Amino acid sequence: MNRTHTTSTDPIERLARRRAGAKLGWYIHAGVYIAVNLLLAMLSAMSDRHWAIFPALGWGLGLAIHGVVVFVTTGGGGLHEQLVQRERQRLNLQRDAG
Repeated sequence: MNRTHTTSTDPIERLARRRAGAKLGWYIHAGVYIAVNLLLAMLSAMSDRHWAIFPALGWGLGLAIHGVVVFVTTGGGGLHEQLVQRERQRLNLQRDAG
């Protein structure tokens, strides 16, 4: 039987679902960012003003921070995961040597 609900007791399954959910959240955030800013750019161009750059830059900063958190600091093959793996290896070597 294939278990697809999120109440799994397997820690790897829970972690995988959490990471996938975080990445999906960022993709949704990026899609909404593109759609809204295209609309704002069209409205800005139609009014012969160039004000749409300001919300795009502000929201873009938020999107970039969200991306760093999702793809770099929380793991999933990013910097955090690499550091954890190195520390795990060091601890295993110390335990085996002592």
